[in-house]
Amino acid sequence: MTSKQEQFSGTQAVREAHRFDEARLADWMQANVEDYKGPLTVEQFKGGQSNPTYKLVTPAKAYVMRRKPPGQLLKSAHAVDREYKVISALYAQGFPVARAYGLCTDEDVIGTWFYVMDCVDGRVVWDTSFPGEAPASRAAHFDAMNKTIADLHNFDPEAIGLGDFGKPGSYFARQIGRWAGQYKDDEQAGHFAEMDRLCEWLPANIPPGDETSVVHGDYRADNMIFHPTEPKVLAVLDWELSTLGHPLADFTYHLMMYRMPPEETAGLAGKDLAALGIPSEAEYVEAYCRRTGRSGIPNLDFYIAFNMFRLAAIIHGIKGRLIRGTASNAHAAAMSERLVPLAKLAWAQAEKTMKAG
Repeated sequence: MTSKQEQFSGTQAVREAHRFDEARLADWMQANVEDYKGPLTVEQFKGGQSNPTYKLVTPAKAYVMRRKPPGQLLKSAHAVDREYKVISALYAQGFPVARAYGLCTDEDVIGTWFYVMDCVDGRVVWDTSFPGEAPASRAAHFDAMNKTIADLHNFDPEAIGLGDFGKPGSYFARQIGRWAGQYKDDEQAGHFAEMDRLCEWLPANIPPGDETSVVHGDYRADNMIFHPTEPKVLAVLDWELSTLGHPLADFTYHLMMYRMPPEETAGLAGKDLAALGIPSEAEYVEAYCRRTGRSGIPNLDFYIAFNMFRLAAIIHGIKGRLIRGTASNAHAAAMSERLVPLAKLAWAQAEKTMKAG
């Protein structure tokens, strides 16, 4: 079986559906990117489920371009302008993101909005168990991921220029409403019993308490670039789902790796974590709480159920784009097959929460 590392790492020729006038892009780069010098060669990254992502190669250096996909799009999806805004603000704070050079909202250039940033050299790790690393190195990589998301949640959005990046408060209610709405509206992708139940159960069981921070929205190992040889996060990628939201929603999305099966999602469920050198879920939670000044995370199982539902809704959207012919990844069909098993797992978490209560 082909590994995710092989499936999604590296570049390929630009897919037919995502081609554009490369000369127009080169002209834009010349006018908008500091120290740009052509000629320009364009390749497409194999990854990038939602927004097609390209490697722009010049003799002196490489850049990355993220664009909205062509074709019919759901409202509010593929917000590359928001990605550009958040990484620009975080880069100014020394947070590990790529330097962004410019956002283009003129659809006459390549047909859709896009932005260009540095190409950060390093490792993308698709398997959360970090195969090939020694136990001490695995522990250090997990600590680096933990510190990075804690640092993100410790920023004051107002202080770093992101006070208007989303609506403060009621994050869970708004997110559940958003993803339930997108799920219900996309009838082409089908409806499923467990998803229907979650759409009803989740908004009625939101835990008390509210907080607001910058949240990534899709924080996981394969959305980071690690140093080539050290356990250090050089850049966090793929900020399309970022907003102002509840930090515990963001952290527990990342924490799902502990409860997801390894065969489809590179999850850690069932693995001998101690032998691998990977901290337990409880230890990982404790480290995050220590870094963010918390005494613990009550209602953890609700947050996991919410995040599994949210991920299932995202995959439901990918399935819809596949049906409509706008999915940007050759493996979207395989990902769509994960929808029903994940929805069942999400509902099982909800039932676990109900039994505990």
